[in-house]
Amino acid sequence: MRILMLTQYFPPESGAAQVRLKEVAKGLQRNGHEVTVVTAFPNHPSGVIPPHYRGRWRMKDEVEGLPVWRTWIYPVQRGRFWKRLLNYFSFVGSSFWGLSKAGKQDILFFESPPLFLGITALIYGWFTRTRIIMNISDLWPESAVALGLVNSQWMIKMAEGLERLLYRKAWKISCQTEGIRDSLVKRGVPEEKVTFLPNGVNLDLFAPRERDEEMALKLGLKEEDFVLIYAGTMGYAQGLESVIHSAELLREETEIRFLFVGDGTEKPMLEALVQEKGLSNVSFVDFQPVQEMPRYFSLSSASIVPLKKNKLFEGARPSKMFPALGSAVPVIYSGEGEAVKLILSSGGGVIVEPENSADLARVILDLKENPDRLEMGKRGRQFVKENYTWSEIIQHWLRELGI
Repeated sequence: MRILMLTQYFPPESGAAQVRLKEVAKGLQRNGHEVTVVTAFPNHPSGVIPPHYRGRWRMKDEVEGLPVWRTWIYPVQRGRFWKRLLNYFSFVGSSFWGLSKAGKQDILFFESPPLFLGITALIYGWFTRTRIIMNISDLWPESAVALGLVNSQWMIKMAEGLERLLYRKAWKISCQTEGIRDSLVKRGVPEEKVTFLPNGVNLDLFAPRERDEEMALKLGLKEEDFVLIYAGTMGYAQGLESVIHSAELLREETEIRFLFVGDGTEKPMLEALVQEKGLSNVSFVDFQPVQEMPRYFSLSSASIVPLKKNKLFEGARPSKMFPALGSAVPVIYSGEGEAVKLILSSGGGVIVEPENSADLARVILDLKENPDRLEMGKRGRQFVKENYTWSEIIQHWLRELGI
């Protein structure tokens, strides 16, 4: 079957969505389907298009054997919401060229958010009579409104109208979490239309490995250091300032180090906060290619996965949990809801009340002295091996789709 993946985000960009979508595309390919990707020129989250792609309007590319058509996008890193809208809508328009080059398809799979890419999917689906799968990794605009990121009433009404239209017109809707799936069914979306496509992990890449001494030297980490890694987007939803406050509470514990790997809108604020408090136990590293991340996990004693305290996130299961579990690194999950059940079921981590810096600091100290920590990591890896490998996830999803 010919499947076209339409997404604003795709490797060589780094990030959770990019990794997940590449794994889905490769999984479909391994199951005998012909997959083509239409995406934008790499620009996220730096807001800078790499030299290899710069100065072009469109091009044919390839990522690990996947044919990729790339089209122009207005790049933006940080700034006003209208700039982000320009970023979204520039690709909504330019992606039609990529769709025209991809040719006739049996299924169009598109990623939301950004929700506005659904406009492109609807028009393409209508003209070509192609079945549409809407893949939802975050309920939008609901999440943006709940976090106070969007307050324009006309924008909210327009987005909600588009959302309802897409739910009606899509052949299938795949959901990243059970919370999203349940929310759609409660809104009246037919249950048989909704499928489950959760995050997973590539266990060939993310596995226990020897301590990377070269990387340790580069980062100034000693063998006796207890290293807490945060790897991923540094955005508003993560509430990472509470982790910085925990680092402040633990500043006298000289062997405890905090390592932030990634980028995002909140990174400048976090760096300024660390500088203001004079914290020498916190380090920042820019976004890294996914192939490099096992080197960082080899130095990590535990992985911190935080979310703000918000009812919206009770249905979340952050993707950054899975590489840590696969690497046999215990997870400290600071949040509520669906992900709590997952971590407790895995036996590979501990739970902390969201945005509670004192509680997080206490749990870090407890985990540092816990003789069961290595076994905890092993249990976490075994759990994802049995439940969250990409091969099993894709095969189960294809059975739900009936293709």
